Amino acid sequence: MERKYELKSQQTIDTITELLNSGVKKLSVLIRHSDRFFTEEARMEPFMGLTEQGKTFALDLGSSIPAKPRPKLFSSIFGRCIETAYLIDKGYTKQHEVPLDHNITSELLAPFYIKDIEKAIHLFKAQGSELYIRNWFDNLIDDSIMENPEKTADILSEYMTDQLKHLNGNEMAVCVTHDWNIFPLKEFKLGIKHETAGDVGYLDGVVFYEKEGQYFLTSYQSEPQQI
Repeated sequence: MERKYELKSQQTIDTITELLNSGVKKLSVLIRHSDRFFTEEARMEPFMGLTEQGKTFALDLGSSIPAKPRPKLFSSIFGRCIETAYLIDKGYTKQHEVPLDHNITSELLAPFYIKDIEKAIHLFKAQGSELYIRNWFDNLIDDSIMENPEKTADILSEYMTDQLKHLNGNEMAVCVTHDWNIFPLKEFKLGIKHETAGDVGYLDGVVFYEKEGQYFLTSYQSEPQQI
């Protein structure tokens, strides 16, 4: 039986809006893809697309993004993330009549931290999602199978702040990724234990931003943390 996740697009939009209203000029948003199909075949996982509901969610998010700063889209190389980014583009363009540049894919927005997929799947099935994540975060899974979780958070944080550094003044990076890319950022950068943070919903995420020459990370679940 496939899991169902809550839609958290409004929380993402509210976080973006609050930061813009506070005077923040540069934002880099990391969000989970929209509602998608599931499969029992691991080899098919990268190719699973969005459900019809998921397509609507992504379009609606795009139309809800403020006109300025203009989104600059990035995504994981997995199909559901590419599709989400494409539909965010279409929703934004329809609402604001402003064309966007093509989405740029990045392996750092994909599950790069999985080093041995076969062993990882075996452990995941044996332990279950919550225990596997806790064991990963507590360094109880060998780093030949999973990249060190704090290093994973550092890599993702560096990627997202790098986006900030290369934005023009009228741009906002919108990076579509997976829930497991967001988990370590909440645990190690925002200081929210995974068991407290809970699932990352569809179109849920965290926001990096620059203010007075310093870089911060925040989400609807936390106060901003300097990084």
